[in-house]
Amino acid sequence: MSVFYTATDHFVLLPALLLALFGCATLLFDFWVFPDPKQRRWLLMFLVLGELFAAVAYWRQFDFLSSHGGELTAFNGALVVDHYSLFFHSIFLVTTLIVGLMSYRYMEVRDEHHGEYYGLLMLAQTGMFFLASGYELVTIFIGLETMAVTFYVLVGFLRSDKRSNEAALKYLLLGGLSSGFLAYGFSLLYGLAGSTKLVDIGRMAASRDANDPILLMALGTTAVGLLFKISAAPFHMWAPDAYEGAPTAITAFLAVGSKAASFALLLRLMVGPLGAARVAWEPILVAAAVLSIIIGNLAAVTQTNTKRLLAYSGINHAGYILLGIVAGNPTGIKGVLIYLLVYTFMTLGAFAVLIALTRKGLAGEDINDLNGLMKKAPGYGIAMLIFLVSLAGIPPTGGFFGKYYIFLSLIETGHYSLAVFAALFVAVSVYYYFRLIRAVFVDTEEQETPALSTSFGLKVGLGITGVMTLVLGMYPEPFLRLAQLSISR
Repeated sequence: MSVFYTATDHFVLLPALLLALFGCATLLFDFWVFPDPKQRRWLLMFLVLGELFAAVAYWRQFDFLSSHGGELTAFNGALVVDHYSLFFHSIFLVTTLIVGLMSYRYMEVRDEHHGEYYGLLMLAQTGMFFLASGYELVTIFIGLETMAVTFYVLVGFLRSDKRSNEAALKYLLLGGLSSGFLAYGFSLLYGLAGSTKLVDIGRMAASRDANDPILLMALGTTAVGLLFKISAAPFHMWAPDAYEGAPTAITAFLAVGSKAASFALLLRLMVGPLGAARVAWEPILVAAAVLSIIIGNLAAVTQTNTKRLLAYSGINHAGYILLGIVAGNPTGIKGVLIYLLVYTFMTLGAFAVLIALTRKGLAGEDINDLNGLMKKAPGYGIAMLIFLVSLAGIPPTGGFFGKYYIFLSLIETGHYSLAVFAALFVAVSVYYYFRLIRAVFVDTEEQETPALSTSFGLKVGLGITGVMTLVLGMYPEPFLRLAQLSISR
């Protein structure tokens, strides 16, 4: 008699089970136990507890791998836990926890504080789990759609806001199209390999001619689907509208969590099983990286809405991360991991400041809303300065080290023209980031504006992101060792 669910399967799947159970419990308690809106603050505790339990489960997995080495596989190879997946799981956990803490006051200000919000955050993180740990196409696709469907709902969570409704509809339609491309690419890979397991797909890719038309079509459609998810040009058209229309806290979650999860999958696929077909997919990623850097930077220069500006900034950053995958050497892969880690903290922090600017009757999304921030709230002004300097890649912040390793990997692999091109466009990004910095330090004589919308959770999130952005720039060694451990076999 065969065993369908072993102790190893349970050990590997446990964090996702905990997140899903706490997410569903939040929905049930919101409906039955806390129907009064004033009681919904307690539902935030479900998210905090869910993340703490998941953190313990991840720590047990990390401790096991540190003691025994190698990796753990479950469900006949459909899931894998290794240092690579745990690196990304830690990003997802920190992101979801910080977004939850930042959201409480914001959702109250927008009169949309519903309990299912926290449940959806955890369910989205459950989908991210399968993107980082999935090692089989069906498992990966289910995880991707679990994440995507929750984001479709969260982007349109401001039910009375037409911009939010419009953004959710556009995201849904374009997201469904990208999922179709990805499903078609996966089906072609399955047809070529005769298996949905990434191990078998890797053997197939190594045995076939990289110029095989069917393989080229499989790689092309798969790449299109994943490039949409990371908002890389020319598949970026959804990002500015979704970022602008979504609740600001969800914009932060979408900019960081969804991008990191999609990059976790893209990096595992391209460097792992499809690495043998590099000659076929590398030109696609090079073109996407170049277009992302050009379009992201030039479009950001003209923006007056801070959320749209950060959307184009995210497109630009996606281009830099893609260059690390194009380099493909250990320095480049390590650079991708460090870049994503730094991007998590500096982007969450920047959006945390925008959340504080959101008051009754004031969206706080225009660049002019930052005017005089340093005088009105020096702590928030200094924090915004740190995040924007890091986004520009200026030392001693973490953003500098992210770009440093990307450039170093391009030079090591002989991609000199790409390195020079990327370095030149850093100057363009400095221009529009310093537009925001200038606004922070401008002292206007306009009428008094209401106090910032602050909360304990928002201050905690802002403190964590600000400290980590500086620590990653001034003392990156521990994180570099973690990144190195993540790519070691």
